[in-house]
Amino acid sequence: MSGASTITALDVVDVRFPTSRMLDGSDAMNADPDYSAAYAVLRTDESGPDGEVLDGHALAFTIGRGNDVQVAAIEALAPLVVGRDVAEIADDLGGLARRMVRDSQFRWLGPEKGIAHMAIGAVVNAAWDLAARRADRPLWQYLAEMSPQQIVDLVDFRHISDALSPDEALDLLTARVDGRAARLATLHAEGYAAYTTGPGWIGYSDDKLERLSVEAVERGYCQIKLKVGGNPVDDERRLGIARRAIGEHIGLAVDANQIWDVDQAIEWVNGLAHHDLAWIEEPTSPDDVLGHARIRAGVHPVPVATGEHMHNRVMAKQFLQAEALDVLQIDAARVGGVNENVAMLLLAAKYGVRVCPHAGGVGLCEMVQHIAMFDYLSVGASLEGRMIEHVDHLHEHFVDPVHVVQGRYRPPVGTGLNARMHTESLERYRFPDGAEWRDS
Repeated sequence: MSGASTITALDVVDVRFPTSRMLDGSDAMNADPDYSAAYAVLRTDESGPDGEVLDGHALAFTIGRGNDVQVAAIEALAPLVVGRDVAEIADDLGGLARRMVRDSQFRWLGPEKGIAHMAIGAVVNAAWDLAARRADRPLWQYLAEMSPQQIVDLVDFRHISDALSPDEALDLLTARVDGRAARLATLHAEGYAAYTTGPGWIGYSDDKLERLSVEAVERGYCQIKLKVGGNPVDDERRLGIARRAIGEHIGLAVDANQIWDVDQAIEWVNGLAHHDLAWIEEPTSPDDVLGHARIRAGVHPVPVATGEHMHNRVMAKQFLQAEALDVLQIDAARVGGVNENVAMLLLAAKYGVRVCPHAGGVGLCEMVQHIAMFDYLSVGASLEGRMIEHVDHLHEHFVDPVHVVQGRYRPPVGTGLNARMHTESLERYRFPDGAEWRDS
C-alpha cells in the first residue's frame, strides 16, 4: 500500500431480524426480542493487494426498538474519524479509543456507559477490523503478535490504576510470553471450548428444550444454558428435563437476565441448586456490585457469572475488588471496543477470575471469539473452565461466520474481526424499508 489514505465516511445501517416470531432469544426479561444490529462501516480510499477497498466493519447489538437510536449515536461520532489518516488511526488504536471516550461533548451522554459507549465501541471495533485487514491478519492473531508494551499502550488506566497499574499489567503480560508458542499450537489443534444457549430460551416448549438439549450433547458442547426466572415451578420442570437429556457430566448453567431482587435470587438459586448448576448468570441488576457479592456468598458453591451488561472497565474493577463474581462475561459490543475489553481481561487475570465471554445475538460470536483467543495466548494463558457462548442463529448473514466443530470454536483464518455482513442481508433486513419488513 502506498500513498496516504483517509477515512472517507462512517456509514451506519439499522438491521433487524424478526427472531421474536419463533421466540429465539426469549428470556424472563426480554419476552419477544428482534435481534438487531446498528451496523457501522468505516469507509476508506485505500485498497489492499488484491485491489479490494479496505473498510472496517463492526456493530452494536440491540434487540429491536431503539436500534434507530443506537444508529444515530454512532453517526454522531463521524466528525471524530472522517477525514483522518488511515495509517494514523491503525497505528495508534489506543490513542483513538482514548480520544473518543474522552470527547468532552459526546461523553456527557454517558459517560462511558449505555448507548453512547456502545457507539464508541462500534467505531473502535470497526477501526480494529480495518487495522487487522490492512495487516492481513485475523484480529486474534494481530493482537497476539503485539509486544507486552504495545498491549499496555492500548489500555486507558484512568479510574482503574488503583487496582491495576501499567507496570503491573506489563509484568503480567511479559510473564505470559513464555509458553505462548505452545498455547498457539494447542489453539490450532484443539480450538476453544463453546457452550450453547440454543436449547434454553424461555419461550421454547418442553419438547423443543429436550430435543435441542440432546442435540447439543451430540454436537459436542461441554455445557448448555437455560433461561430461568419466569416462575419456580416451570424452572424446576425445565431444568429436570434438561439434566435428564444431557446427563450428569455436561455442565448446566442458568441465566436470570437480571430479573430478581437480591434475597429473591438467593432463595430461587438455592431451590434449583440440586440440579448441579454450572453457574447462575445475571441474578440481579447488572449495576448492583454489592448485591452480587451478597448473592455469591448466599448461593455458594454455585458460581456467579455476570458481565454482558457491565458498562465499563471501572465496574469490572469493582466487581473483582468486591469478590462479587466467579466468572467474568465480557461482551464484544457492550463496552468501548477491543481496548476496554483488553483492560477487563488484564483485571480478571490479576484477580485470578476466569473469563467466559457472552455471545449469541447478531455478530457477537463472530467478534468476541477473537478477544477470547487473544486472552488465552497473551493474558489469561489458560483454557481451564473457560468457554465462549455459542448460539447457532443468524451466522449465515456474515461473510466469515464462526466455525464451531464438535463444540469448539476453530480459530478464524480470514482477516479482521469477522463482522462483515453480506450486502444481500443488509438490504433484506434493513429497517424499516428492507424486504423482510415491508412484506411483514
